Amino acid sequence: MIHATLRLRGLWALGLLLAAACGPAATPGGEPVDLTVPDGAGFSQVVDTLHARGLVSRPTLFTLYARWKKLDREVRSGRYALTPGTDWAGLLTALTKGRVVTREVTIPEGWTLRQIGPRIAEFTGRPVDEVRALLEDSTAHTRFGVPGPGLEGYLLPETYRFADGTPPETIVETMVEHYTRFWTPEREALLRERDMDRRELTTLASIVQAEARIADEMPMIAAVYHNRLRIGMLLQADPTVLYALGGPRERLLYAAMDSVADSPYNTYTQGGLPPGPIGSPGAQALDATLRPADDPALYFVVTGVDGRHVFSRTLADHNRAVAEYRRRRDAGR
Repeated sequence: MIHATLRLRGLWALGLLLAAACGPAATPGGEPVDLTVPDGAGFSQVVDTLHARGLVSRPTLFTLYARWKKLDREVRSGRYALTPGTDWAGLLTALTKGRVVTREVTIPEGWTLRQIGPRIAEFTGRPVDEVRALLEDSTAHTRFGVPGPGLEGYLLPETYRFADGTPPETIVETMVEHYTRFWTPEREALLRERDMDRRELTTLASIVQAEARIADEMPMIAAVYHNRLRIGMLLQADPTVLYALGGPRERLLYAAMDSVADSPYNTYTQGGLPPGPIGSPGAQALDATLRPADDPALYFVVTGVDGRHVFSRTLADHNRAVAEYRRRRDAGR
């Protein structure tokens, strides 16, 4: 009993000694020190590197401290930027929580999988063809748990942060997770009110995203397409035809439209919605499509000024707006 008590007191004394020794040698500051912990690195290797980089001045005591805290087996691999003068507790927290250096990767609203693929490939250093094969797999929606067809439209566009070495699969999983998290109970209720499912709403939102040049017009553009769907009118959305053609063009000519007349994505010849999204709508486009403006407009045309549109309720009004747009265009205004 006496020996056990002495041993306990000895451990407490060691703990107090180490705790007293673990304070920073100086006030934290200065340029962060870049340090990489390789996969499978032992703790002694990590400590040697910390000592060599001037982050730990007493490696033996630091090792004892880490063992006392039971953290010597918890260090995660990755690239770190550690501030000189950080105390031992702070160093171990960073290393065991995996607070590695991350970089931003931005996926803009409206991008298609063909555009997203090269961006992810560049970030990860993986071949473009390999990433595109992952993204454009026609059965990928079953793997990642989205409505489909495929992943088009279900990678929520925004700015993400990932560590170096993050595989493309993890990036895709994260983007899909952000899309899934968008669907809060309140939004699910709005979806039911519209008598639509996620695929239909996301498909329509992708068209709204592609048409809108000014974000505050999204609810009006969404209203036009909801109105058309409600009365069984063709959507006649140019972006869907461009998607069927494989990408944007300077001008959409009738001959080009005729070449994809049988495509299910040609909303000039096919009724209702396309089979799936034509790009990745952002949260703002999705919300605008869930909450369209309360307006009976059935037509819109760009004004040529700041990318805004003129919205019309009748074909006659629309034709006048189109004529005005062409007049301005021909006059170079």
